[in-house]
Formats: sequence, C-alpha cells, structure tokens
Amino acid sequence: MAGEPQADCLFCKIAAGDVPATIVRETDTTVAFRDINPQAPTHVLVIPRAHYADAASLAAAAPELAADVLREAGQVAEDEKAEAGYRIVFNTGSGAGQTVFHAHAHVLGGRGLQWPPG
Repeated sequence: MAGEPQADCLFCKIAAGDVPATIVRETDTTVAFRDINPQAPTHVLVIPRAHYADAASLAAAAPELAADVLREAGQVAEDEKAEAGYRIVFNTGSGAGQTVFHAHAHVLGGRGLQWPPG
C-alpha cells in the first residue's frame, strides 16, 4: 500500500534506522543523508519516511509530504552552505536514472552545475 514501509526497500530501511547512512537532517516526516556515490561536493538525498515509488506519486497522494521533502532539501542546501546555488533533482523511472524506487530528492551543490543536465 502506498505510504506504508516496504520490507524490500533500501530507503524504507534507512528511514527506520535498520540500514546505516550518514544522516545530516531528520524530521518527523523526512530523512536526509549523504549519497554513497556523490556527484558533487554536496550530494544529499532527502526522502519521505513514508513509501511512495516516485515524486509524482508522492505529490499526488501526499502533497503536504512532498512539500516537506522540498522544504528539507532547501534546509540541507542552507546547512551545506550552497550559497552559489544548488539543484534539487527527482529522477523518475529507470530511464531517468532512478535506481531506488522510493521517492527522493537529490540536493546537489558545491560546484558549477551546467545546463542541460545529463
């Protein structure tokens, strides 16, 4: 069921504290942790504690939770001192590079980020 933790989901396990991660922020509804394969000096993932497969399903089912994820992404960027700017990326689907099917925002900063990405 959407929103319920999934036993086989890596990010649900991180949110529950069952799998270690380098946590940088936590709220009642979100967890932010460092990416294990960083693509920039700042590369932090922000996840909802509830399980939704991707950003679109999260926004459709729980818009207030989607707002929490975005708010925390902004706070992570501030905490990480990304004054020159940062990018928030949601990959949706394997063709876009999503490898863990639990909605998550990538917060990237600390270096120049070119456009278009990819």
